[in-house]
Amino acid sequence: MNTKYMNPYLAGFFLGLVLLAALFITGRGLGASGAIKSMVVAAVDGIAPAHAESSSFYGTYVGPGKEHPLKSWLFFEVVGVLIGGFISGLVSDRLKIVTESGPNVKPKIRWLFAAIGGALFGIGAQFARGCTSGAALTGMAVLSTAGFVTMMAIFGSGYAFAYFARKLWIKEKE
Repeated sequence: MNTKYMNPYLAGFFLGLVLLAALFITGRGLGASGAIKSMVVAAVDGIAPAHAESSSFYGTYVGPGKEHPLKSWLFFEVVGVLIGGFISGLVSDRLKIVTESGPNVKPKIRWLFAAIGGALFGIGAQFARGCTSGAALTGMAVLSTAGFVTMMAIFGSGYAFAYFARKLWIKEKE
C-alpha cells in the first residue's frame, strides 16, 4: 500500500494561509471548541427548550430574538474541517479506521486513553476559553504573549506525559 502524505512544511504553510485568510475575511482567527459548545446548546434546546431558556448558561445562547446556536461561524468551520478531512482521506487512500497501538497497549486501552485525553482536553479548552487552535495558533499569529505561553505549555506537557507513556509504545531492548 502506497499511502500519500503531504509534506509537513507545505501543510504548515497552507495552515498559515488559512489562518491569514480567516483573520482577513472574518476578523477572527481559527478555533473549534466553540463549535462543540454550539452543538451541545442546540441539542439541549432541541430536547428541553424550557430548561435551556431558564438556564443561566444555555439562556445566554437561546431564546427569543437570539440566533440559532448552529448558525455560529465556528460550527461551519468544524463542519468544513470534517468534510476536508474526509476528502483528504479519500484522495490519499487513507479512508479507514485503524487503531495504532504499541507493543504493550491493547487497542481497547488505546481507545479508552484517547477518549479520556480528548475529554480532558475539551474541559481544559473550556477553562482556558479556547482550544489550541484559537489560543495557540491564532494567539501566536497575532503575536500574543498568551499564544506563545499556551503553545509552550501544550508541547511541554505533551513531552512530560510522553515520558511516562513511552513504555506502552516502545519495545524494551532485550
